Order: sequence, then C-alpha cells, then structure tokens
Amino acid sequence: MTDGNYSLVTEFILEGLTDNTELQLPLFFIFLGIYVVTVVANLSLITLILLNAHLHTPMYYFLFNLSFVDICYSSVFTPKMLMNFVLEKNTISYTGCLTQLYFFCFFVITECYTLMAMAYDRYVAICKPLLYNVISSPRICTLFVFGAYVMGCWGSLAHTLCMTRLTFCDANTINHYLCDILPVLQLSCTSTYDNEVVVFVLVGMNILVSTSTTFISYGFIVSSILRISSTEGRIKAFNTCSSHIMTVSLFFGAASFMYLQPSDVESMDQGKVASVFYTNVGPMLNPLIYSLRNKDVKLALKKTLRKKVFS
Repeated sequence: MTDGNYSLVTEFILEGLTDNTELQLPLFFIFLGIYVVTVVANLSLITLILLNAHLHTPMYYFLFNLSFVDICYSSVFTPKMLMNFVLEKNTISYTGCLTQLYFFCFFVITECYTLMAMAYDRYVAICKPLLYNVISSPRICTLFVFGAYVMGCWGSLAHTLCMTRLTFCDANTINHYLCDILPVLQLSCTSTYDNEVVVFVLVGMNILVSTSTTFISYGFIVSSILRISSTEGRIKAFNTCSSHIMTVSLFFGAASFMYLQPSDVESMDQGKVASVFYTNVGPMLNPLIYSLRNKDVKLALKKTLRKKVFS
C-alpha cells in the first residue's frame, strides 16, 4: 500500500447492471418478474415432490435440493439488485458484503455438485439399471447431497477468509449488482495476487470436477442410448437426460465465462451480463425445464390439482 492519506472502507456502493436511467424501471419489473417466477416455480416443484409418493425417488430427491438451492441463492442478491433500479445510490456495509459473498459462493458451489450428482444418478439409471436401487440408495443420495453442501461451505469459507485479509481504502464502488469475488477484488488497495490464485484454483477445481464427472457420465449415457435397439427406447432415454443437459450447459457455461478470465474492467462488464444467466435466468428456467419436459411431474401436478378441486 502506498503512503498518503486514505480512509478505510466501511460500506460499498453496488453499481448495478446498468447506469442507463431509461432502462432502470423496465429492468426493475423484468427482474422482479424473474424472481417471482423463480420462487413460485421452485416452491411449486418442491411441494409437488413432497406431496406425491411416486416422486420420492433419487432423481427427484436431487431435484428437490436443486430447487431449494436455487431459491436460496436467488434470494441472497435479488433484493439488493432490485434496489439498484430504484435508488440513486445502493449501499451495502462491509460486513453485509462479505456475508452476501459467503452465501452466494456457498449456494453456487453447492449447485455445482448437486448437478454433478444428478448426472451420476442418470448414468446409473440408464447404464446400470439393475443396480440402480443399490447404488442410488437413500443413504448414498444423502451422502451426495451432504457432500455438495460441505464443498459449498468449504469453498465459500476459503473465498471469504481470503477477502478479509485485504485492505479497502478510498475506492468503494463495486462494478456489479452483487458482492461477487472478482469485482470486489478490483477495489483492494493491497495485492490481490494470492486471492486471484485461490479463485482460479478453487473455481477451476469446482468446474473441472463437476463438469468432467457430468460429461463423462453423459458420454457413457449416449453410448448406452445408441445401443438401444428400439427408436422409442432411445427417445425415452434421451428425454430423461435432455433437461439436465440444458441446465448444466447454461450454468457452467456462464460461470466459466465469468470466473475463468482476467479481472480487468472490460471483462467485468462482460461477465456482469453473463452472470445474469446463471444467477437469474438459470434458477427460473430449471423448474420449468424439468416440469414441462417431464411426464411424472405433469402427472403429479394433475393429481394435486384434482385433489384441491374435489376436496
């Protein structure tokens, strides 16, 4: 740190998605709508899984947790994001920023490993159907989910503790709509080299482990599907996996673009837009993708609505 007069930062200003005043109000209603759909759709899916016994299977156990994680991590930043569109200056305290950073990282990393577990579950269901009840037993599924939360806790704690060792002086405007790692690092008046190494290693590890496991699983799945003799059987097997492939591609594609690049201002602006896809759009689309393309969920919805109508 250079010598001179400086003051330590006690609060940050969130710059938001855009500074174009004409877009503020339309964007407020767009992202408010996205958040409402996200919460309602995911809560509806959670409720359907709880109320319908035929959905009490490993696949829907993972989907239940995915919906729960999506609601939580959308709720971590969306209220502050919406405030950006209606306030001239949207501030967040230093402690509040680190808290938001911790929980955001926690739920994002947990989602990485939940998606990985879902891919492995589909691999076992299609490639080893006779062993499915043994390999995907309730105990094993619980361990997978517990492991996802442990990885989330460990990763977010590492990022947050690394952030606490930095000093923030006069610059306090975060070029983002949330306290994400790279935009906050740009404001430090001390060296961020160690932090950037930790980000690259941990994010790279999380993405590499989860995506490689996911795509290897789907490699075996595609190979098994191609060996199915009947066209109907192939279509059914592919439909089982297509929803998950869409979710994984959207989530990991946007996350990789955001984190696995240099932390300069131009890349931050691009990453801020890309992050909308995995922070806002993804959690909204996940329950819709799994519901609209899934006969079991549609059947559960019809049964539940019929019970409500005739009760």
